[in-house]
Amino acid sequence: MKFTNKEVILFDLDGTLIDSAPDLSLAINHMLSTLKRPTFEQDIIRSWVGNGAQVLVKRGLSGQAEIDQDIDPALFEKSLQIFLEFYKNNLCIDTQLYPSVRACLKILKAKGYRLVIVTNKPFEFIEPILDGLQLTGLFEMLLGGDCLEKRKPDPLPLLHVCEKLSVSVEQCLMVGDSKNDILAAKAANMESIGLTYGYNYGEDIGMHNPEAVFDDFADIVATLS
Repeated sequence: MKFTNKEVILFDLDGTLIDSAPDLSLAINHMLSTLKRPTFEQDIIRSWVGNGAQVLVKRGLSGQAEIDQDIDPALFEKSLQIFLEFYKNNLCIDTQLYPSVRACLKILKAKGYRLVIVTNKPFEFIEPILDGLQLTGLFEMLLGGDCLEKRKPDPLPLLHVCEKLSVSVEQCLMVGDSKNDILAAKAANMESIGLTYGYNYGEDIGMHNPEAVFDDFADIVATLS
């Protein structure tokens, strides 16, 4: 698959550019320990990542991917604050870039592509993580899950980027590892690339029919050359 006439590339963050599961696990287990609740192995918490902080906290309180609908709202708010406060101070302990990411982003920027992050992660965490992983200055726009009234899989964040950067949907390409990224792109009529290595709840990203599926981030550069 060759993509033509693309000007803007929208990237998801967690599971696409960075493996943040180790530090998210640390924060969830800190929250659970503080609440005197059982903690979980990183591999289990990894399977809960990808829908933003609030969903992750609810899954932690539920002890499973399926969210308990009877979680006490006051307990949830308290838990969320414990999680966010700890995570804010431990963003880049074990979080790391996936292979080729930094080099490929620099190549794409040098080729003239405008790079954007569209994540369901709270906005306040994006820039500190980019700074910690030496990705500062590569992105023209950063959009967090709490920046607009709706988040992926809703198309609103993607359409918002088009509007703010004065580009058409056809000039944009969404890159992500989760069905939320692909579903948002489909709903916005934007072409997308699915990456197989991130957090997609054990599902094959190809099930959601992105225009291309890659195992390696570097394949993006090849297909845009």
